[in-house]
Amino acid sequence: MLCKGPVALAILAVCLLTRCAPAGSDLPPLPPPAETGTYHLGPGDRVRVIVYGDKELSDIFAIGDDGLISLPLAGDVAASGLTADTLGRRIAAQLSANGMMQNPSVAVEVAAYRPIFILGEVARPGQYPYEPDMTVIAAVSLAGGYTYRAVKRYEAVVRTTGRTTQKGLTQPEDRLAPGDVITIFDRVY
Repeated sequence: MLCKGPVALAILAVCLLTRCAPAGSDLPPLPPPAETGTYHLGPGDRVRVIVYGDKELSDIFAIGDDGLISLPLAGDVAASGLTADTLGRRIAAQLSANGMMQNPSVAVEVAAYRPIFILGEVARPGQYPYEPDMTVIAAVSLAGGYTYRAVKRYEAVVRTTGRTTQKGLTQPEDRLAPGDVITIFDRVY
């Protein structure tokens, strides 16, 4: 049976309004990432390890999916969740414990952060290098900018910190964290 009159208009209005609701607008706001000075290493980061007095032990190492780096003479060292300074002390302690060096001096710095990923309504979705204090709009510009269909007021970000994953809305000027996955929504007409 065909609806007529005010009932049909009400049904049509509800259908149009629910279809026009902005995508992802029901997500909670995502809290900002930790301060830059307290960066914690994670899988996918690459670190430069410098063992003073031993060039053969100094190199760039990747943190594996298991959170470990494999170093010559020191073996596997847990790195995920640590700061660079803490990892340096842990490597020095392991070199001492293995009897490889007495009182080793080790420095660690981040050589390359985990990449970010940007999906959705940008010119070139994909993986991009993270830079400290990077904002969402900077990531969008790396990806070639918004498409004509993009929602430009907010986006969804999935952030993994340790074993915790959060999903929420951010604003274009919000800071990102290494490994973030950004989704730029498309407008619904």
